[in-house]
Amino acid sequence: METLFYYLARTIVTGVGCLPLRMLARCGRWVGGLAWFLDKRHRTVARNNIAAAFPEKSPHAVTQLAREHFQRLGETYACIFQTGGMDAEQIRAIVTFEGYERLETVLQEDPEARIILAIGHYGNFELFSWIPLGAPTAQPAPTYRALRQPRLTELMLQLRKASGCLYFERRTEGEQLKAAMKTPRIVLGLLADQNAGDHGLWLPVFGRETSVSPAPAVFAQRYKCRLFPSACFRTAPGRWRIELGDEIPTRTEGKRRSTKAITQDIIAAQEETIRRDPANWFWVHNRWKPKQKPSKLRTN
Repeated sequence: METLFYYLARTIVTGVGCLPLRMLARCGRWVGGLAWFLDKRHRTVARNNIAAAFPEKSPHAVTQLAREHFQRLGETYACIFQTGGMDAEQIRAIVTFEGYERLETVLQEDPEARIILAIGHYGNFELFSWIPLGAPTAQPAPTYRALRQPRLTELMLQLRKASGCLYFERRTEGEQLKAAMKTPRIVLGLLADQNAGDHGLWLPVFGRETSVSPAPAVFAQRYKCRLFPSACFRTAPGRWRIELGDEIPTRTEGKRRSTKAITQDIIAAQEETIRRDPANWFWVHNRWKPKQKPSKLRTN
């Protein structure tokens, strides 16, 4: 069965590679629209999340936004099949980088600098592997979670090779990641916008308390990294802009800031990003799960 899935995936990747990217984006929107009608569970999750995050929106506006979100998801994932196998010149034609000259300045002024990017499931986040197009001396190093089928994981990594990224499986390659964090000019992107369960900080997101991953703050302080939020905005079907936000300080007046304070700044930056284009965020995730084990949740 694994072999069947592998060859099916390769066939899909080869097939979509023959389509113009904008046409593929439109096909993805159609698939996302179909999912809106068929997937009642995630449709309900998205509606409830949006209504709670934006109480000022009418029920009709909430439904319209949730439906657009499903179409954006279809568009994004359809495009990933093609952008995942593109080379630098192809990516340069469809992605712009804004603010990354500031990151390049940091790396040029301090050759030993290491960077943490606090990113989220917002837009085509796979494109962060191409940040050297905006900051040429950066060495991107995202983490990933392996699929249950090893050959599909292998295919996924093969598609990503062209970017020159260092990839680390977050559950099995912790030691390799620790060693890599000593590498000058490494830029580690951490997805930190989903519910962190009993390993997170209990903090408000859009006014509702939930478990938030402290990973970007913890990594930045543990490895003495500079910390920046960043996001991938969709500018048109099959076109994106990756923006670098303002640096989040990890120290103030010579003293370490608390993990909680740093994480609150990350949340604020992510909320601002989401408000700019709400349909771009991953609303189908159950972000605000109820507290299950209060004794294990961190509060500072």
